[in-house]
Amino acid sequence: MNAVMKRFALTGKVAMVTGASRGLGKAIAIGLADAGADVVVTSRSLEACQEVAREIDARGRRALAVACDIGRWADVDRLVARVQEHFGRCDVLINNAGVVQKMTPLTQTSEEMFDRIYGINTKGPMHLAARVADQMAQHGGGAIVNIVTMGALRPAGHLGLYCSSKAATVALTRSMADEWAPLGIRVNAIAPGPFLTEMLDELEAETPGFIKYSEAVTMLKRAARPDEIVGPVLFLAGEASSYVTGQTLSVCGGAL
Repeated sequence: MNAVMKRFALTGKVAMVTGASRGLGKAIAIGLADAGADVVVTSRSLEACQEVAREIDARGRRALAVACDIGRWADVDRLVARVQEHFGRCDVLINNAGVVQKMTPLTQTSEEMFDRIYGINTKGPMHLAARVADQMAQHGGGAIVNIVTMGALRPAGHLGLYCSSKAATVALTRSMADEWAPLGIRVNAIAPGPFLTEMLDELEAETPGFIKYSEAVTMLKRAARPDEIVGPVLFLAGEASSYVTGQTLSVCGGAL
């Protein structure tokens, strides 16, 4: 492996991916393993996480499957303790877990809906990042990547809670990066556009034509494959981006 490629390698690192049982999270978890990392695979479904963990094991890397509801801080605390017990550290955190709302006017937003969207998309990722940062600081630093959405940078009507909760995470990304830079921890975000995942299928089922519209607003006039998120994640997770922090990278086919 030449010197350039080594800067993208994660050999000997431990990475945690939330929402890793399907879609972008699954693609990211497998991509990190292919780059040499051992991977903590977590989502609300233990069985689905175990399936992804088996794929990682088959690639010759170690994997740990842990069920966690990211919106519950007690679950997050148990997750961090489990990772510490099993691997002794976490070098890379990919905050990918998220939930999208049904397309709803703001005038019809319920308190329950608001709390659920913000709990999973903002509150939980913030708490997990803070807990993991404590561990990273003890081992010389690390990298955190928050997966948001292009809607955080260009909000859309009827998706106000989803877009604003992710926009809040963009702001938190800047705050985390500023606070934790002295600890050797870099924090960045990725704002994906339309990707061919189960989440996009759910939006299409609810609003026929959503995929066609989403593709039309991109320069490339298509939705991305899940594996197309891996390259940007590897860049931000590894030494190739050693002088990059507090930034939001749009991976949206030119939609922004």
